Amino acid sequence: MNTVERCHPIMFAGTGSDVGKSIIAAGFCRIFKQDGYTPAPFKAQNMALNSYVTSDGLELGRAQAVQAEAAGVPCHTDMNPLLLKPSSDHTSQVVLNGKPIGNRNAYDYFRKEGREELRQAVYDAFDRLEKRYNPVVMEGAGSISEINLRESDLVNLPMAIHAGADVILVADIDRGGVFASVYGSVMLLNEEERRHIKGILINKFRGDIRLFESGVKMLEDLCGVPVVGVVPYYKDIYIEEEDSVVLQTKQMQASLGKVNIAVVLLRHLSNFTDFNVLERDPRVHLFYTNNTEEIMKADIILLPGSKSTLSDLYELRRNGVAQAIVRAHREGATVMGICGGYQLMGQEVCDPEHVEGEIERLPGLGLLPVTTRMQGEKITRQVKFRFLDSEEICDGYEIHMGTTTPVEGIEESPLNHINDEIRTDGYFKDSTCMGTYIHGILDNPSFIDYLLKPFTDKLEETTFDYKAFKEEQYDKLADHIRKHVDLPLIYKILTHHD
Repeated sequence: MNTVERCHPIMFAGTGSDVGKSIIAAGFCRIFKQDGYTPAPFKAQNMALNSYVTSDGLELGRAQAVQAEAAGVPCHTDMNPLLLKPSSDHTSQVVLNGKPIGNRNAYDYFRKEGREELRQAVYDAFDRLEKRYNPVVMEGAGSISEINLRESDLVNLPMAIHAGADVILVADIDRGGVFASVYGSVMLLNEEERRHIKGILINKFRGDIRLFESGVKMLEDLCGVPVVGVVPYYKDIYIEEEDSVVLQTKQMQASLGKVNIAVVLLRHLSNFTDFNVLERDPRVHLFYTNNTEEIMKADIILLPGSKSTLSDLYELRRNGVAQAIVRAHREGATVMGICGGYQLMGQEVCDPEHVEGEIERLPGLGLLPVTTRMQGEKITRQVKFRFLDSEEICDGYEIHMGTTTPVEGIEESPLNHINDEIRTDGYFKDSTCMGTYIHGILDNPSFIDYLLKPFTDKLEETTFDYKAFKEEQYDKLADHIRKHVDLPLIYKILTHHD
């Protein structure tokens, strides 16, 4: 195989949502890197609350940041030029080339008017990316055959046609109906679109793959497209997920010899990847919950970011979780808030300009002597900082739309000192009560050690190297995919010239 040969872009498109496109794309980013190529990920349009901030303070979907990490390249907004961050069931914040350009409801967003400007923007981003990387590993969104949205689609087959991409159709066999979903998806495409479908990948297979050999031939005969692989379901590989719905499946199990940490499961929880390091730290048992009894059993309670702080604060007060957090703290639990969670911990949250919605003011949990005022301008930036008296330089990033200040008569007591020596961040009441705007603060081993220090009598494990762990997981994912796909066929597809 010639490692410098130019490959066509490859797109992993789906028969539906949650078929595993993001993880498959991440695995191929790592495979191409291992094989001597210079891959980069691309998804024209992403819908997710879970975003990442680039080194120049711009936003993109976390899934593409993960894929860039698997590819071993710095992430850039060209990898996800259009990001939709849902703010309610009907509206989303639109982030274009890393910067928010306003809120749109779904009906207005999918109308034809104004779509060509967005289409040109995502095409331009791809064109810039393709000049620098080989191959571009593209990801579709949802189903490729939403024929009612064909004219406004920016991310699936129209994007593949612009890119000249070879499309691999990914189907989830675990949910059932794989023959109908694959055949139906292909048959609903028009002739031009169908020409770009070069392979079918069956994902999340359980059981003996040999039993599906006849099914492979049936699919190939029905669709006239080769099946490039049948990838089994796995349990022992840990890659950051795109959607926070998976958090609801992570149940609490009290664990002896570990620090029990509860992440409060907010309805509008965002940037849940703040807790991935803790989730894999062998010293910690971390669980997501809004159950008041489980919260009372935690050693540490973490309040995460929120896309709608006031709405979540209202809900916490209504369902009794707010009172449980305050009581748990009174009885010895550490409470820490990040971003929206920090705002929740204060005396009040005010939104006189209706940035988030109709609620203008709510009392906070009263754990920190600060007040928050929502503002329309979003702050997005990467930061280097020192926490408390530590001399170690830590890394993180900010994404928020409010300012938090001490209440009148209270002096500042910052948790963090930003490395420009001008700004400070957060509020430190004591080692059991603190808040910060910095996402990624828990990716720094020294801060985790500080957080866990009061509970060292429970610990039986040593410090956890998350960066090394993630590299190991990308390699394990690549090995898993290699074993179950016809990689020579895929390279033949990507280098074939008509």
